[in-house]
Amino acid sequence: MIGAVVFDVGETLVDETREYGTWADWLGVPRHTFVSVFGAVIANGQDYRETFQVFRPGFNLAEERKARAEAGQPETYSEEDLYSDVRPALSKLREMGVWVGIVGNQTVRSGQILRGLELPTDFIATSDDWGVEKPSTAFFSKIVEVAPCGADEIVYVGDRIDNDVTPAKVVGMRTAYIQRGPWGWIHRDKPEVAELSDWKIRDLSELPEIVAAENNASA
Repeated sequence: MIGAVVFDVGETLVDETREYGTWADWLGVPRHTFVSVFGAVIANGQDYRETFQVFRPGFNLAEERKARAEAGQPETYSEEDLYSDVRPALSKLREMGVWVGIVGNQTVRSGQILRGLELPTDFIATSDDWGVEKPSTAFFSKIVEVAPCGADEIVYVGDRIDNDVTPAKVVGMRTAYIQRGPWGWIHRDKPEVAELSDWKIRDLSELPEIVAAENNASA
């Protein structure tokens, strides 16, 4: 049975085009250039934060976030940055009696924004809230602690193999790899996608059908 579906945030629920565009502006580089380097960093298997080092060696993301906020330019996103399939899919899952959670590597501010959007969910938390971030298995163990069912009845949905699918599988969850966003497209053909993902999807609207099929088969 599938009793819970838990979602990553960036590029799973939120289109981060605006966020990274504003970072390019903050760094004073053309947006196209920033995005191109960002993709190259991901394709090379590096941490995405290395992108900032290319343009400004010694860049400290936490400090720059604070500087942006103090300059009246905090990181932000809103309803218009949600992918169009988010609300319908989450609503349908809850109608089906599935516990819906959102837990990703995000700041406290991001968590506040998510809660302010009043998404149809049962639980929202961020890595900053918990003091532990992906890909640590401790992050996923905390999801198991708060969910109303065992790890084998939880599906974690994310766009990354390294941060989402692999550690979720380690703690016994089932996984859905969504092919969108930079990681989703760049890593889509990696053998780990087929090996570790229970499902590979292109749209969140596929999830209610997956849950229905699995739960009917287990009934």
